[in-house]
Amino acid sequence: MVMADGGIVCIDEFDKMRVQDRVAIHEAMEQQTISIAKAGITTILNSRNAVLAAANPNFGSYDDSRTAQENLSEFKSTILSRFDCIFLIKDTRNELTDLTIAKHVMEVHMKATEGDDQAPILLSTLKRYISYCRAKCQPRLSENAAKILADKYVALRAQNRNRELQGTSSIPLTVRQLEAIVRISESLAKMTLSPLAEEKHVEEAIRLFTVSTIDAINSGKIETEQVSEQMLSEIESAERLIKSRIPIGGKTSVKKLSDALFRVYNIDEVVIRKAIQVMVGRNEMEYQSKRQIIHRKR
Repeated sequence: MVMADGGIVCIDEFDKMRVQDRVAIHEAMEQQTISIAKAGITTILNSRNAVLAAANPNFGSYDDSRTAQENLSEFKSTILSRFDCIFLIKDTRNELTDLTIAKHVMEVHMKATEGDDQAPILLSTLKRYISYCRAKCQPRLSENAAKILADKYVALRAQNRNRELQGTSSIPLTVRQLEAIVRISESLAKMTLSPLAEEKHVEEAIRLFTVSTIDAINSGKIETEQVSEQMLSEIESAERLIKSRIPIGGKTSVKKLSDALFRVYNIDEVVIRKAIQVMVGRNEMEYQSKRQIIHRKR
């Protein structure tokens, strides 16, 4: 992070980091400095950079039948609250989406030797534009934009407080998140070389924050009364098929069961997992091996 001062640090497999390293990164992300005490020498080094991190949820895949807090229990709120935006990227089965991704991957390999001449903006031009924006434009919030942001922050805090009381919120909304929205607003203004971050910039920043972090907080564990009649019917059908495939006392892999039901009956994985969750709640089944195996009890 010290060597990347002024740039971007990219971290993969963030969930595999040692606990000591995650704690050590707190100061860097909050104060943008790193304190060193070694061989009798004490100093502070700059780490003024952005952090882009990717991590897997518990058990390797996101379980929609569980809350965000249960899916991300490996991460403490102290580290999650230091990120401006948190996006949940789910690998859902969808033929159209899968085909689009496959075509894109093939085109990347087929056109790998063509360089960036086909891009909408040349990479060299984009680099010069970003350098100019960073050097020449330092926008600040306008008075009206600040008022809109303050009102929205109070409303978001109230909503998150209700979720905390229900035990379904994994990320507390604090002044850190307010500062995050301010940074996003100023960045949007900087992109247009505007000296002020105005109402339109704040509204877009709030939208980005809502579709990322707020949606991540609210994701998972849909209550029964919020489930449509159609989904309830699909869950009941999935239950019958699961029972027909697993005898009493039998065990199977959740992944193999989901793949089989999707391949033969075209049942969505989310519906299958919800059906399993319902049966576990009725004590008809139980999870084993870190929720990778299900055992039918009766």
